[in-house]
Amino acid sequence: MNQKNKSTLCFLGMIVLIAAVSFLAFVGVGDKAAGSINDIRLGLDLAGGVSITYQVVGDESPSSTDMSDTIYKLQQRAFVYSTEAEVYQEGSNRINVDIPNVSDANAILEELGTPGTLYFIAQTDKNGNTCYNRSTGALNYTIKELEENGGIVLTGNDVKTAVAGSQQNQTTNAVEYIVSLSLNDEGTTKFAEATAKAYKSRETIGIYYDGAFVSIPSVNAEITTGQAVITGMENYEKASNLASIIRIGAVPLELEEVRSNVVGAKLGESAIRTSLIAGAIGLGLIILFLICYYRIMGVAAAMALGLYAGLEILIISSFEVTLTLPGIAGVILSIGMAVDANVIIFARIREEIGSGISVGNAIKNGFHKALPAILDGNITTLIAALVLYVMGTGTIKGFAMTLGIGIALSMFTALVITQLLLNSLYHMGAQKQGLYGKTVARKPINFVGKKGIFFAVSGAMIIGCIVMLVVNSSKGSMLNYSIDFAGGTSTTITMDSAMTLEEIDTKVKPIFESTLGIADVRANTVNDSNEIVLKTETLNQEQRESLLAALEKELSIKADQVEMENISATIGSEMRRNALISICIASVCMLLYIWIRFKDMRFGLSSVLALVHDVLVVILFYATLQWSVGTTFIACILTIVGYSINATIVIFDRIREAKKSLKSNDQLADIVNQSITSTISRSINTSLTTLVTVVILAIMGVSSIKEFAYPLIVGIVCGTYSSVCVAGNLWYVLAKKFVKKEKE
Repeated sequence: MNQKNKSTLCFLGMIVLIAAVSFLAFVGVGDKAAGSINDIRLGLDLAGGVSITYQVVGDESPSSTDMSDTIYKLQQRAFVYSTEAEVYQEGSNRINVDIPNVSDANAILEELGTPGTLYFIAQTDKNGNTCYNRSTGALNYTIKELEENGGIVLTGNDVKTAVAGSQQNQTTNAVEYIVSLSLNDEGTTKFAEATAKAYKSRETIGIYYDGAFVSIPSVNAEITTGQAVITGMENYEKASNLASIIRIGAVPLELEEVRSNVVGAKLGESAIRTSLIAGAIGLGLIILFLICYYRIMGVAAAMALGLYAGLEILIISSFEVTLTLPGIAGVILSIGMAVDANVIIFARIREEIGSGISVGNAIKNGFHKALPAILDGNITTLIAALVLYVMGTGTIKGFAMTLGIGIALSMFTALVITQLLLNSLYHMGAQKQGLYGKTVARKPINFVGKKGIFFAVSGAMIIGCIVMLVVNSSKGSMLNYSIDFAGGTSTTITMDSAMTLEEIDTKVKPIFESTLGIADVRANTVNDSNEIVLKTETLNQEQRESLLAALEKELSIKADQVEMENISATIGSEMRRNALISICIASVCMLLYIWIRFKDMRFGLSSVLALVHDVLVVILFYATLQWSVGTTFIACILTIVGYSINATIVIFDRIREAKKSLKSNDQLADIVNQSITSTISRSINTSLTTLVTVVILAIMGVSSIKEFAYPLIVGIVCGTYSSVCVAGNLWYVLAKKFVKKEKE
């Protein structure tokens, strides 16, 4: 079989593969359309879920510390069911737990259980009384009596962490499954005393949670280090379950369930539908642009993108990734990177053809020369995604998952599928140079000569950011924090008849804006009920009375049909701290990777400085235009970080390549100018293709979508500017300043 026939079979095989993957992605398998876009798990904002309200048991008001600790522990527990779960305070003694993409409140309640306090109970108290019956697992006294008589050894607050594992028994050499405990300083002291007593008397210490003993281990030694091991589990699953109970069961307050509802999507079906339509239009325009601009290479890229989209849907669906707005941000970024990889390759191919090389060799050389930039850009972003997934929580983890999946797929489709398709088309007869186009070396633009202007513009924007934050801070708050960060008021209205989100948008939300001047209103419907829930910024008593009067006037809603409670932030201080730490660690890891790969710390430092520049500029827009800072803010910043670093690395790859022929330090400016000039079409084309989807989302999307799209537009434009005008010049300044280190 000759090469043409082989290529034809390969091309037809790829068409069949793309068609099969697309069919599975959009139709699925079986009655439930498994593996398709219709089987993707959606978050609370896109699909709704179960909302459970707990109340603190007892008449005394809990302290803010105990409520904060309880919320954090419940978050860890709820994340077992979904990383997109939300846990927040309502009123003074209630906690809401919202879990997305589920519809059976009773099943969730049964699995989640009623949160209670974790206790380590001695077999005998200080008076020698037996605290519990080992055979039946029943307590002989109440918890309060045990506390008074010294029967309680530890509470969950004394436990730092619990981890499941395995070890080899030194006597039998058999593998045994264990739970390793780590205690805080206070717990270490108390446990040392308790284990000394128990070991001497050959007693046990029972672990009591949620009204029952989950384990009653024997004490085989006095434990003074704060590190303990529980043995005797049948398998790893039992050990993991016990570790999970200990780790997330240390809730400071005893709670009881007071209500549970199935709530509808926050964005509504029309919002999801318009977002999907916008995404489809955006992808269609990107494909049209690729074909028109890159000709036969664009055809190969369009087919590869089709396979990419189908595979991403299949993987997200099969791995049950919960998709929310931040997750969609990860998808948008990964699509941009998939297009970018193809654009980098095609630019190299055209340069090779422009230098006089044959089309066949140009294709081969183009993929070879584009490989370092694609690998470095994608691996750098993949490192960030991995750190964010491991360290992050909630929506950050969802963003990291979709981004990581997208990056892996984008590299595969660009480097493997596009190459197979392009080689097949070439051997099938598409060998004319005109089908590919060519790029002739152009006169370098003097970017280095204009570095003073670029630095001045960037410096002015950064100073403007600082000034706006200071000014806003003097007025009360640096940024316009939404209820995700600042908390607010939850207003539950029992309507005379059920309403859709679209009806709420047109009939209820305008009352909030006209009466209170509040446009940011988050709405939910309650399934099988006439109740609607609206969350806004915190309302004072005067605002509440005005709202009640307006609701009665406009909709004939009586006061007894309305319930208002203040709620805490859904993104607590722990989550904010984890997010900040995750981003910092990710930035350091990216810097180290660039340093190692480019063998030059100045590349890494310049990249991170350009990245910080982009983030600050976007924050300037948030501060100046008073855009709402919520969950989408985190997703937007993370997207900009990934986009910025990838665009910068493409230019740095050219500088690294040109440095190999560097004869004099005086040529540094020429190298930087030539590298930026040769990649400027790539920078513009990638930005345009990414902007297309985001701009359409901004035009067609509802307010929540626009809240995400507008800052992302700013970030993409700023990222392109910093990559082209700032990053290379930063490297040039550092290279000139530390020239002696370069020679060494």
